[in-house]
This record gives sequence, C-alpha cells and structure tokens, in this order.
Amino acid sequence: MKVTIPDLGDIKSDLLIFGGPYSNLAATESLLEQANSLEIKPSHIICTGDIVAYCAEPEQTSQLILNSGMSVVMGNCEESLASDSNDCGCGFEHNMLCSVLSEKWYSYAQQNISNNTREWMSTLPPAIEFTCGGKKFRVIHGGVDQVNQFIFASTEPTLKQQQFDKLNIDCIIGGHCGLPFGQQLGNKHWLNAGVIGLPANDGTQQGWYLLLHPTKNTVEISWHRLSYPVQKSYDSMLQAGLNEYAESLVSGLWPGTDILPLTEKSAQGLPLTIPAVIL
Repeated sequence: MKVTIPDLGDIKSDLLIFGGPYSNLAATESLLEQANSLEIKPSHIICTGDIVAYCAEPEQTSQLILNSGMSVVMGNCEESLASDSNDCGCGFEHNMLCSVLSEKWYSYAQQNISNNTREWMSTLPPAIEFTCGGKKFRVIHGGVDQVNQFIFASTEPTLKQQQFDKLNIDCIIGGHCGLPFGQQLGNKHWLNAGVIGLPANDGTQQGWYLLLHPTKNTVEISWHRLSYPVQKSYDSMLQAGLNEYAESLVSGLWPGTDILPLTEKSAQGLPLTIPAVIL
C-alpha cells in the first residue's frame, strides 16, 4: 500500500522543528511556551517523533502534543506502541546497555498510555514535506526507508547521499539519534533537529530544537537550546523508578553510549555548538 506523505506547502514564516519529547512533560510544555513567545503557531511546528520514551509522563506528553495541533512524524516508539510490540524498536543490539535499560522504560510506557493514544500514534505519517525559501524539505525520524536507522554527524557521507538519491529533496531533517547536527553534501543538506526530552550527552541540562527562518530566496537554519524545569521531570522519574535516565537529566550525560560512533562517543561531556546554515 502506497503511503501518503503530507505536504505542508510553501512555508513563508518561521518554522520550529524538534524531536524526542521522550515522555518529558515539563520539557514539552517549555517547548510550546517558547514557540508561543516566538509567535510560532502550532501549524508551524513539527515533531520528528519518539514522543514517548525514557521519562515518566508518556500519556500526558502524548496528549499535550496531540491537542497542540502540531504535525508529528511517526518514530519507532510510536510504531512499537501502536502495534503493541514487546520492545521499543529503537534498533539497539541485544547485548547493548541501551537495550537493557530500554526494557524498564518501555514497559513503564506500555502500562501508562491509553488505547486512544495508541490509535492516534498508528495514524502518524512516516515523513512530512514542505517547501521553504525555494528549497524542498523532508522531515523523517531515522532513515528514509528505515524508521530506526541511526544517522549521526559522523555517519559516512555516502550513506546519506544514497538516501538523497531516492528522493527529489534539497534537505532532509531527521531525529532518532538524539544529537543535533548539520552537514552539507554537495548541494544537499542533512540536518538533525536534536531532542528536548534528554540532554545531548554534552554535560548540560538543555535540550535542542531547530528554527527555520525563510526569506524570499533563502532560508536561515539555526539550532537553539531549550531550558525547562529539570527538577520537576527528575522527581517524577524517581517516583516512577526510572532512576538511570533521571540522573541523565541532571548530569547531562547518557547512562549508555554503546550506540554512538567513536567520534560522538569521544565528545561526551563537551558542550555542543552548532553554526547556523543558510540554504
């Protein structure tokens, strides 16, 4: 069955893109407050998926996003929860620490979301397209054909180029890997908006989001940190027994890094800086 990819049309005002709410209600509330302060309406907000994951308020976070009116791409967590899968579908190998840790938070999420939320998740598209500044964009979760494909800044450019070869697209904006970045590949760009529900393993407590600012012939793309009341999320996670990732909110470091390539692993604890991009 052919899947219909929603097209938001030609975007002529600022657009906010973010990923990985990860059941972090306080971070999601802060993201929406930030969008409001920037005068960005919900129709100009896109989430790259993984609404539900490591933190303690999966149903509340899902309902906030559902009722906000923003657009959402299906992440592997939504795909797994919608189909009542027995694992998160993150793409972890079974011997990874990340895989072991995922058993606890995924079981918690399974027990704490409603059937209505699962049904909504099942309707989410695998990608969203739009035009901005004369360029064609596609927002995905992991890879173009594989929802849980990890694509990092250090991932081989040839792999990214192979994904572009399947599409008539100028820019891909992804999620899933949890780390924001921007990379030019010839006349194409691969971007990752970052996530808001966990820190970027850089020793800080903030999440990340992406802003697109179009002009007549170009679009300026910039990454921004998101601050939120970390203690509120930390306390709810401790109460739920999700201690490992609760500590990550405070330390800014992931409890497991075995999914990371060597380049990203060696950057653990180093605060990120990401230069803006003009397309």
